[in-house]
Formats: sequence, structure tokens, C-alpha cells
Amino acid sequence: MLDQFKKDVLEGLSKENKSLSSKYFYDKKGDELFQQIMAMPEYYLTRAEMEIFTTKAMEIVESFGIDKLTKFELIELGAGDGTKTIRLLEELLKEKYDFEYIPIDISQNALDGLVQMLSEKLPTLSVTAMQGTYFNILSKLKERNEPKIILFLGSNLGNLLDEEASKFLYELGASMHTGDKILLGLDSIKQKEIVLPAYNDAAGITREFNLNLLDRINRELDGNFNREQFEHLPYYEEKEGIAKSYIESLVEQSVEIKSLNKIFHFEKGEKIHTEISRKYSEEILAKILIPTDFEILQIHTDSKQLFSDYLIEKK
Repeated sequence: MLDQFKKDVLEGLSKENKSLSSKYFYDKKGDELFQQIMAMPEYYLTRAEMEIFTTKAMEIVESFGIDKLTKFELIELGAGDGTKTIRLLEELLKEKYDFEYIPIDISQNALDGLVQMLSEKLPTLSVTAMQGTYFNILSKLKERNEPKIILFLGSNLGNLLDEEASKFLYELGASMHTGDKILLGLDSIKQKEIVLPAYNDAAGITREFNLNLLDRINRELDGNFNREQFEHLPYYEEKEGIAKSYIESLVEQSVEIKSLNKIFHFEKGEKIHTEISRKYSEEILAKILIPTDFEILQIHTDSKQLFSDYLIEKK
């Protein structure tokens, strides 16, 4: 993991337009900061999707089209703390569906916490937690013949460019059988006045989350970034429908990363691109699905239409 981190940082900071992958936000401190972000008043995404799962759990379950006598696998990619999913699990248990819940996550620590919580709150639930990368585990699960419903929530697909999202869903489909479905949580395109504060909160938590990436490089790769000389810079253009986060150099400066044996130069105002967050409409998702084997079956939205969970099926 450290070798990959070194490789990606070297590659990203050596480019003309510097960048760092958003996946490296999530060290221990980053995980804690993101939990705080999700609780911020400006961060509407989690609350909107939680409303969908709270008020429409039965509707979502019925849209799966699964016979109660048919055992199926409910697979969640990047399950997190399970606060949204538990509403769905409760409904499935209440209605006596025959299923196994399979959360997949790269973090064993996250899975351990989830399994412990579910064992206390839903003791009759059949849970098989699997640690590893999505595609490695899904390729193994494909050998099992039970129908599959895959949950990919929280607008995580939005961290990919449209072409990358098409490729991701195509590869996901390769691990599925005809008739299997994905419940895909996606943030909707909306006004700048709503979106931008979610990535630039008044308390400065998102700023800290973004700049923590520099702290991680300092700590793990022996860098000497001076955080006082960099600033969090969010951007959102409603017409484009993509929120972007940058770290901007406030002065002309050089930064040494000893483990890379490299010095990187920054001009005043030069930016490091750290994250995108794509916002969607039904039309945008339909275009992304063109190269894949999926079609949209149903759309579940919150009362303010800020967020949507799309049920898509492999043809």
C-alpha cells in the first residue's frame, strides 16, 4: 500500500497539472473528518439519501422484484457504518425475505465495526463480511448462482469521470448475471448555492479534510509541506455539473519529499486537483450506461429531489 502511495504521489505531482487521488483522503484522521463532514448542516447528501432509505425502504425492496422464497445475495460495496443500509435490512427481515448480506470493504476495521453493530441490532441477520477490492471479491461471488442485488451508495460513482464510470459499471457487470441489479446512489445536479457549501462548510471541516492529504504525505513519505502556505479551493459550475476540489499554493515555493528523493516546485496560485464529485440527471446516467449491459428500471428520490437512488438491471 505504501509503495502504491509513493508511486501515485510521484506521478500526480510530476504532471503539468498536478493531482492527488481522492482515495488517499482516508487515513485514520481522514476517516474521522469525513464522519464529521457527513454530519455538517451544509452536507445535504447523506441526509437526503437517508431520507430515501427511511421513508421508502418498502418501495425499494419491492422494486428489487425478488420472490420471498428465492434466496439472494445483498452485496454492498464500501459499506461504511451501515446507518443507511440498516433501514433496508430491517425491512427485508420484517418481510421475511431469504437473503445473505455481504458487505465488501478495503478496510477490515470498518467491516469489524459494521459486523459488531449488526450483531447487536439485527441478531437474526446472515452476514458475511469480505475484505478486499470490489472486483476481486465480486469475481469470486459470480461463481455462486444466487441472484444478486449490489448496493453502491453515497454517490461514490461521482468520484469518477463519466468515461471512468462507464468502465467501472461495465466491469461490475462482468461479475454479475443477467437479471442481477445495482442500487446506485447518485447526487443530482442542482444550484451552486446548495452544492458549493457542501464542499466548503463554515466550520472548515472540508478544508481540514483536503489539507490532511498534505499531512499524510509529510508523515508517511517524509515530506515537508507547510500547510500555512496552501489553501483548500472548492469549485462548482452548475452547467458542467461537477464539483471539484483543489489545494492551491499561496506562494511560490518548493516542497521536498525525501522518500521519493524529489523536490517539487509550485508557482503562486498553482493548484493540486484532489477530487471530483459528479452530479447526475437521468439523461447523464443513461449516457454513461450506453457502453454497459445495464438499463434504468426505477428511480427513488428524496422529498426535495436533491438525491436519487437508481435501480439498474443487467440485461
